[in-house]
Amino acid sequence: MLDGAVRAKIEPAIDAIGRAIARTGLTANAVTVIAFLLGLAAAGLIAFHAYLFGMIVLLLSRLCDGLDGAVARVKGKTDFGGYLDIVLDFGVYGMIPVGFALADPAMNAVPAAVLVLSFYVNGASFLAFAIMAEKHGLSTSQRGEKSFFFTTGLAEATETIAVFVLACLFPRWFPWLAWIFAAICFYTALSRIVATRRILDQ
Repeated sequence: MLDGAVRAKIEPAIDAIGRAIARTGLTANAVTVIAFLLGLAAAGLIAFHAYLFGMIVLLLSRLCDGLDGAVARVKGKTDFGGYLDIVLDFGVYGMIPVGFALADPAMNAVPAAVLVLSFYVNGASFLAFAIMAEKHGLSTSQRGEKSFFFTTGLAEATETIAVFVLACLFPRWFPWLAWIFAAICFYTALSRIVATRRILDQ
C-alpha cells in the first residue's frame, strides 16, 4: 500500500547511488545476491537474539534490493535479473520469521509458520496475476519499471519491512505482530483474487 509513496520519495537518491555502483563494474545481479546474503545474515542474527544488529543488516539488505533495479536501469535490464530479484526477495522475507522462530521456538514458532504461510499465499496471488497479465498484454508502471506486472495491495514490501523492524525493536511483540500481519496478507491475497476475477472477466 505504501510502496508507491515511499518509492517517489527515495527514488532520486536510489538512482544516484545506483549510477555510482554501476560505474564500479558491479552488476545488478551481484547487488541482488548481496541483498539476499545480507538478509540471510539478518535472520541468523535474529535467531541468536541480536535483534538490533539483525534489524540494521536487514535494512541494508532492503537498501540493496532497491539498488539492484537502479543499477539495472544503467547497465540494462534482463529477464533473468528480474526473475532472480523476485525469487531472492521472497527468500529474504521468508527467512526473517524463521529467525524469530529459532530465537524462541516456544513463543514464536506457530505465529512464524502462519506468517510464512500467508507470505506464500500472498506471493502466489501476486505472481499468478503477473502470469495472467502477461498473457493478456496488461502492463503498469505504478511500482516503477519492473520485469513483470506488479499489483498493489494492502501488504507490500514497505509494510513487511515495517513489521520486521517493529519485531526487532520489540521482540516480545513478534507473535502478535505475526498474527496481525498474517491476517493482512491473507486479506491482500483475497482482494487480489477478487480483483483478478473482475479484470479477467472484462
